[in-house]
Amino acid sequence: MSKLSLDRILQSQGFGTRKYCRALIEDGEVSVNSAPHTNYKTTFDTDNLVLTVFGEEWTYREHVYIALHKPANFECSRKPSHHPGVLTLLPEQFTWRDVQPVGRLDHDTTGMLLMSDDGPFIHAQSSPKRHVPKIYQATTQEPVTQQLVEKLLEGVNLHDEPAPLKALTCIQRGEHQLEIVLEQGKYHQVKRMLAAADNHCLALHRSAIGSLTLDSLGLAEGEWCFLDQAQLDLLA
Repeated sequence: MSKLSLDRILQSQGFGTRKYCRALIEDGEVSVNSAPHTNYKTTFDTDNLVLTVFGEEWTYREHVYIALHKPANFECSRKPSHHPGVLTLLPEQFTWRDVQPVGRLDHDTTGMLLMSDDGPFIHAQSSPKRHVPKIYQATTQEPVTQQLVEKLLEGVNLHDEPAPLKALTCIQRGEHQLEIVLEQGKYHQVKRMLAAADNHCLALHRSAIGSLTLDSLGLAEGEWCFLDQAQLDLLA
């Protein structure tokens, strides 16, 4: 439990600078646990604290853990160059509180993307030492063959990689569909592995990280949700 002044609470939740947050409070735009407050110096316990700002409720969170169903043609960058950034799909205050993608998906890859403002969490989830399986659905240019599946399971050589990379599992899901499970998380890994196995990836979708599946979250493309502790535990 921590006790903070109301302006600090608003700033920590991403509603703007301290000066702007103080103005919001003094203008009567902020309620705490349904009670209006206009004194920004008033302190509150942050446990189970619910803010109402501009008529919208927000539960206080020391850190946020978010799952986004990333659409195609969005970049996982705070400074995108050719397409909109994934942060444009989230409320503006997440930008203020420095929410960042956990790892990256290519601009044309869809599916589950984790985001957070918790630095140790981002580092831990991005670490190659964790070996967390990630499930991808790949659409191939050439038909899927048993030979292709075997190559991906046995391992293929990629440029600048000291050893062959292989899929943890690889299952044919259709004439041009593969479900590939990886745990390494190398740059463009699925696309490069398919190219090295004499095929080409036309579309790629990440459907799960660890035991947390996108289907279980019920998110349509472009939608996001907070993750609770039980869901975070599935990422291990």
